[in-house]
Amino acid sequence: MSSPRVALVDGGGTNIGSVSYALERLGATARLTSDRGDILAADRVLLPGVGAAGAGMRRLRELGLDEVLHEVEAPLLGVCLGMQLLLDRTEEDGGVEGLGLIPGEVRAIPAAPGLRVPHMGWNALTDLADDPILAGVEEGERAYFVHCYAAEPGPHTIASATHGAPLTAVVRSGLRWGAQFHPERSASVGARLLRNFVVEVAR
Repeated sequence: MSSPRVALVDGGGTNIGSVSYALERLGATARLTSDRGDILAADRVLLPGVGAAGAGMRRLRELGLDEVLHEVEAPLLGVCLGMQLLLDRTEEDGGVEGLGLIPGEVRAIPAAPGLRVPHMGWNALTDLADDPILAGVEEGERAYFVHCYAAEPGPHTIASATHGAPLTAVVRSGLRWGAQFHPERSASVGARLLRNFVVEVAR
């Protein structure tokens, strides 16, 4: 695939610029858009996100992007809050229904003595599944996380991390993936995951 077109879904995320730059360094053409036609015509679709789940889902619904994302047939990746919104539900903001594109629920990281919340920093990726989006990523390599909420590991988890308790770092259902960490801030591991999403995963 030469210069794959990546639609960056304009859900109001504040990390869009750095994600776009990371993709363009990999040779992809990244375009921020809320246009249905642009999103459905893209070779890859990425839902970035930083912020609160309630506001994020409201914006997607106001723009009709919740319905558009259900129509996407190309590989789809949610990053950070974008990953959480792909799941069924989050308990953030008193409980918010997600897109339901990947089975799972998001819960607050429980406070514990000596445990920092938000979870902010580099953590090892463990329990890596054999998946094309993780090709070249080794057990124990580290990625950069910033979040207060997380999904517990489940049948769709393909990589985990631990912050007090195990949490889902990468999740997959069909052609839909989610990464809880920030690939655009995760050095070589993040670059590898984004490259795999752009080049290795099959439509």
